[in-house]
Amino acid sequence: MRYKKLITVYADILHLRFTDTFALLPAHAINAISPVNVFARILRVIGYTAGRLILPLFLPLKNQENLTGKIWLYVVSKNNYESLQFLQNHLPGAVFVAGQNKEIGIYNQKVNRLSTRRKLFYYFKFFPLLWGLYRLKGKRALRFFDLIYVATGYYELSVHYLKKYRPKAIIFANDHNTDPRALLLAAKAAGVPTIYIQHASVSTSFPPLAFDLSLLEGQDSLNKYQACGPIAGTVQFIGMPKADDFLKNKKQRTQIKAIGVCANIIDELQAIQELLTRLTQEFPDRIISFRPHPSDTRNFNFIFKINPAIQFSDAKAEPAFSFLTKQDALIAADSSIHLEAVMLNVLSIYYRLEKSNFITDYYGYVQHGLVEQAPNLDQLIIILKKYQYQKPEVSERARYYNAVIGTEYEGRSHEMAIQHIQAFLNKNTRRN
Repeated sequence: MRYKKLITVYADILHLRFTDTFALLPAHAINAISPVNVFARILRVIGYTAGRLILPLFLPLKNQENLTGKIWLYVVSKNNYESLQFLQNHLPGAVFVAGQNKEIGIYNQKVNRLSTRRKLFYYFKFFPLLWGLYRLKGKRALRFFDLIYVATGYYELSVHYLKKYRPKAIIFANDHNTDPRALLLAAKAAGVPTIYIQHASVSTSFPPLAFDLSLLEGQDSLNKYQACGPIAGTVQFIGMPKADDFLKNKKQRTQIKAIGVCANIIDELQAIQELLTRLTQEFPDRIISFRPHPSDTRNFNFIFKINPAIQFSDAKAEPAFSFLTKQDALIAADSSIHLEAVMLNVLSIYYRLEKSNFITDYYGYVQHGLVEQAPNLDQLIIILKKYQYQKPEVSERARYYNAVIGTEYEGRSHEMAIQHIQAFLNKNTRRN
């Protein structure tokens, strides 16, 4: 690959890492992704390299399914898997695929793996890549040299696997993480059809939409992707397939008897502790639940010291919608679980759990009336007490985000997705 093309490809793959949004993440969140201490970053690079050299010797990969000529359902997380799970029974020859070390939670054993040991052959490109990205992106390339190192080789590895397995098409649930982005660009270069189904709400910081067919949830997603840049391929609205089974059982209870708190990796432990303490004091007769993001590895045992009655939801084991069916009200900061809650008629309140300069109302939920905002803890308690005996109907607020809410296709998003995918695949088959 020529030098200029190499830089262009990896600038696209690492798009999100060079945005102002990423730079504004709280220090503890950035440190978890890329250590602030330069020596810690160097050790991370050494450890990553050793992992590529040593682990494959003890963890040989042998997939149970044949990947050649199949439709790949490419996932990088448990949430991704659940977003595409419905397709496996409707698309003959569809197989789940993930990178060797990706954490897919309870679905780890159900996913075929692509070995990453061959990345070692491409690490010689790291220094010219770092220099080129520095010239293109400035000092952020030097600050995040470990992320560039980890990304190095993903594109070349993707090209190798596409030549080896020749998939019929690839369906993605993520369009901005490093390895799916690399696989997308490799697929475009190889002429492999690509399809995208959202796994969560999107941001104007994402890369431009570049799939042959994009199945978006609703108008909000399209508006944001239009702000990201030119849109390639065909776009269709289908709502949220993973919510179909749960939309049939929206919350009908008018009282708030169960309050759920959801935390993201950017949220601060002290703020979480203060919130849970206050909730248990103000609502001693209500069920209080806490659910951290599945990628959050911090220790949350302190919540049981606040009150042993607080219920803990393990996001790696319990699906988000299963958790939400138990709640009457939800509290979270910048998380797409707000949308999922409102669709199930759960009152959702936006409350910041960190004090950094990160964008307020990142997904625009407050701006577009999906949720109410509590600027401080006292106001949050006031809102909850206001509605505790007469909770409003809120599911219709989600229509701007989910195009099928309130229509005849509510609860049938999976049908629409399958129809669009099959028509797309049939059209591409005729072309070939």
